[in-house]
Amino acid sequence: MKLQQLIPWIDPSVKEWAMEARLLRWLTFLWLSVGLVILFSASYPLANSHGDGLYYVKRQMAWAFLGCVGFNVMVHTPLKSLMRVSQWVLLLLLGLIGVTVIPGLGTTINGATRWLSLGGLPLQPSELIKPFLVLQGAQVFGWWPSLRPIIRWRWLAIFGAVLVGILLQPNLSTATFCGMTLFAIAVASGLPYRLLLTTGGVGLGLGMLSLSINEYQRRRIMTFLDPWADPVNDGYQLIQSLLAIGSGGFWGTGLGLSQQKWFHLPIHYTDFIFAVYAEEFGFVGSLLLLLMLGVYATLGLMVALKSTDKLHRLIAIGATFLLVGQSLINIGVATGALPTTGLPFPMFSYGGNSMIASLLSAGLLVRVARESRQAAVVSLEERRSRVSNSG
Repeated sequence: MKLQQLIPWIDPSVKEWAMEARLLRWLTFLWLSVGLVILFSASYPLANSHGDGLYYVKRQMAWAFLGCVGFNVMVHTPLKSLMRVSQWVLLLLLGLIGVTVIPGLGTTINGATRWLSLGGLPLQPSELIKPFLVLQGAQVFGWWPSLRPIIRWRWLAIFGAVLVGILLQPNLSTATFCGMTLFAIAVASGLPYRLLLTTGGVGLGLGMLSLSINEYQRRRIMTFLDPWADPVNDGYQLIQSLLAIGSGGFWGTGLGLSQQKWFHLPIHYTDFIFAVYAEEFGFVGSLLLLLMLGVYATLGLMVALKSTDKLHRLIAIGATFLLVGQSLINIGVATGALPTTGLPFPMFSYGGNSMIASLLSAGLLVRVARESRQAAVVSLEERRSRVSNSG
């Protein structure tokens, strides 16, 4: 791989890519750029308390640059090579998830121990593991009929250990979403319904067990059902989010003019950043954002349908689900359509681990598009030559 291929936005090989790969690449960068602008607006009030209005966006841009390098590594690495290393990366991150739940080793924030501090940098293995769950899940479920029973059960146990480890942090929302991602890949692979129903039942049972143990999770469910029952405490977050979204009206208040972000709406630059976006850009802006997500999902499904290799198809479905599915869940939480969770908005919410995981997932999807046998790779020069010759 050439050095210039690692630098975002100046990759000279793009003109040789399939159309779907080129569109997904630029749409990913558009998504990222809009996210950085919105983060600047949402984080500005809190950043001022650090003496620098760009405090959060500067750090996010540094993470975004590292994520774009990872994106390009994924784009330029053959899927066979990625699949060979995915199991080892997944096992490493599973080990780090286990370390977070050991008393004294993990970093606790807001009652959850999800981070490790490595040289002062916060590492959240439960976020970073997501793209590698897609890679390994596609391999296990894609090769399921030809795998020996002991291999099948070994990997089901490993996937289960990942989910249980994340639940113990505790982090029900991320564990549930990782389980949903694996389940979506399993359904797309054509696994027997009996196995799918059994696995889904086990996952539901683990979720109910977590709810029975953790009181704050039960309160979130009750708040979702009636946030106005406790508008000062548990319902405050959702009510302020709904006020922000409603205040946006049809056209929005304008970039930077949100009122709720001024210390009314908690965690407005992470989990509830969509509320700030909706207030500043209104119904029209929210509709355009949903349209962008719809286009991204459509391109991802097109890549999956055009892939003649089953494993490639499952990777495309998993990566699309990670990016678009998590975005829709985040929007659903901010609008009160779903119970409050801790899932960030990919490439919008502040957080380096989420940024890197999102860009790695996008890189996987673009790589599948590049390797799709039915997506003809035609350079721009070739297309111009064909047009001129036909004229």
